[in-house]
Amino acid sequence: MKFINFAVVKFSVFLVLGILTSHFFPTSTFLLKYLLALLFGVAVLWLWARRQLIQNVYFGIVTYLCFFASGYFSYQIRLPQFQQYHYSHYAAENKAELLQLKITQNLKPDKFNLKYFAEVNAINGIATQGKLLLNVSKDSLKKSFSADEILLVYTTISEISKPLNPHQFDYSKYMKSLGVYGQLRIAEKEILKTAQGTPTLMGAAQNLRAGIVEKLQKTNLKTDERAIIQALVLGEKKDIDKNLYNEYAAAGAVHILAVSGLHVGILYVILAFVFKPLSKGKYGVFFKSVLIVLLLWGFALLSGLSPSVTRAVTMFSFFAFAKLFDRETNSINTLFLSFLALLIINPLWLFQLGFQLSYLAVFFIVWLLPLFYKAGYSKYWIVRKIWTILAVTVCAQIGVLPLSLYYFHQFPGLFLVTNIVVLPFLTILMCGGILIVLMATLEILPDWLASSYNFLIEGLNGFIHWVALQDEFLFKNIHFSSLKVVGAYVLIILLSMFLMKMKYRRLVASLLAISAFITIYIYDELITSSNQLVIFQKSKQTLLGYKNGKDLLLFRNDSTKNNAENYPIKSFKTAINIETYSEEKLPQLFQFNNKNILVLDSLGVFPKQKKIHTLLLTHSPKVNLNRLIDSLKPKQIIADGSNYYTYVKRWEKTCKLKKLPFSHTAKQGAFPIE
Repeated sequence: MKFINFAVVKFSVFLVLGILTSHFFPTSTFLLKYLLALLFGVAVLWLWARRQLIQNVYFGIVTYLCFFASGYFSYQIRLPQFQQYHYSHYAAENKAELLQLKITQNLKPDKFNLKYFAEVNAINGIATQGKLLLNVSKDSLKKSFSADEILLVYTTISEISKPLNPHQFDYSKYMKSLGVYGQLRIAEKEILKTAQGTPTLMGAAQNLRAGIVEKLQKTNLKTDERAIIQALVLGEKKDIDKNLYNEYAAAGAVHILAVSGLHVGILYVILAFVFKPLSKGKYGVFFKSVLIVLLLWGFALLSGLSPSVTRAVTMFSFFAFAKLFDRETNSINTLFLSFLALLIINPLWLFQLGFQLSYLAVFFIVWLLPLFYKAGYSKYWIVRKIWTILAVTVCAQIGVLPLSLYYFHQFPGLFLVTNIVVLPFLTILMCGGILIVLMATLEILPDWLASSYNFLIEGLNGFIHWVALQDEFLFKNIHFSSLKVVGAYVLIILLSMFLMKMKYRRLVASLLAISAFITIYIYDELITSSNQLVIFQKSKQTLLGYKNGKDLLLFRNDSTKNNAENYPIKSFKTAINIETYSEEKLPQLFQFNNKNILVLDSLGVFPKQKKIHTLLLTHSPKVNLNRLIDSLKPKQIIADGSNYYTYVKRWEKTCKLKKLPFSHTAKQGAFPIE
């Protein structure tokens, strides 16, 4: 193996530590000034130490501190509180403002709204910056907006709601990882004026992609097949049917629907073959490398510059220029160089799942593949090719498995079968897809070619559908905590190091890692075995969950069954490691931890002269709350999501006058009773 520059790896680690420190421990603006002064001092020391002929340990410490500080400040200055002109400093709470917006990206619409990312250029005539989420009601809008379009609107900027039930997907946290800290919900009447803004490179790429999609819609390609082409070639996943996407996920083939390093690698091979004749000229190698890199970046731009694509194109760019200047490198060096460069440019990518999975998959492929090659070498060409596909797939799966279990809680057992069948034909699908996109754009796509591609994609979808139907091989609802993720990666790395070079110290380290993982597993079992009662938030329904160890009993106020796979139960039961689930009708009066809990429904009937601890109001009971409080003397009152909002406001005022704790699950979220 070629020389690995471990300095690049160390620099990357310290940069990541700086970003994580800034994320979890942000400083105040006042303290930030002193830290900047400290960074300047560190930089001066580094320059002085660099001039010494013989470097000492202090030079290394100062260098690592520079990368740590770079990560810290690079992340910190992207937070709204450290941006002088961020719109959050100028927008009043719950007050309509005159906003000038510029559309930066079209997103996948939901059932009721078209969605966009927009830059806030001005608030009430004052120049600002910052990105927000724009929701435009479908019913009120005659046409959708395009990238770089300017909107003048009069409305209120609101926060992106946090999840109201425990262990649910936090959309607001996900938006913050994209640099989005607010949202607008508007109808067409609130749009005062529209205009075409100054064109940008990203905007032009998005509009080009939208134009290509529009032309593809006019061809004879079927809906599902067209959606697959758009995903493969353009990175456009908005039109993929949800059920079809879930089938790809269940089959372990969802990675082919997201333009990633695999697609960039195939495109690189295609371009290298097409431009091979250029290598014969005097400067042919130079022009070939530059042309391929430019086209790869053009493809990345067209597909939306997702983290995985950007990672792949950056790596290929480093490879191409290293080869061009005859500089020795290897995959590990190039991987960490691209990692370092991209995080310096945008530290927010560190918290995006696509970025994490992309780098983990490639790192483990590059690191473990030689071990697999050594174990499965064959003199037969066909066996070597099949083994290569298997080895690459297994290495990537090893790399992403702990993180995938943490985020998705499922494991496709037939992922090897899927990849053995799909990967060899992906190059054909990519080549055919590129050809179809080019011909559709020029409006010269013949019907026979569209029909042929329909047939290929139908065959692929049919195979994916068959694999997805094998439910016994899809392991769902796997509980995997963040501690288990850390323990699993430590175990994988140490075991791999031992298998590469069997030494006594590595064996001891591997055994310690196994012991640590078992300890984490036992600890997880202990912390998830406690008892708990939760009043969930669900509109127009009353749901109470009683957790007793690994058993979950759901109380409902009606006789209909609430499937355990539905919101909000599915994520909750997986996160707290539930094994058995049952349902019962909600009782009116019961005890939990020696506390009497009364459930008052629309009938408004309650027991006389019985002291209670918690009063749960459901389905808008018509009662005099003042008298009820005087009679029952509750310690706290809770209203769930089944009540009318006007009733809740009235109850809240009464409780405020009585100085009694009041909670509304539709506002404060699910309520745990200790």
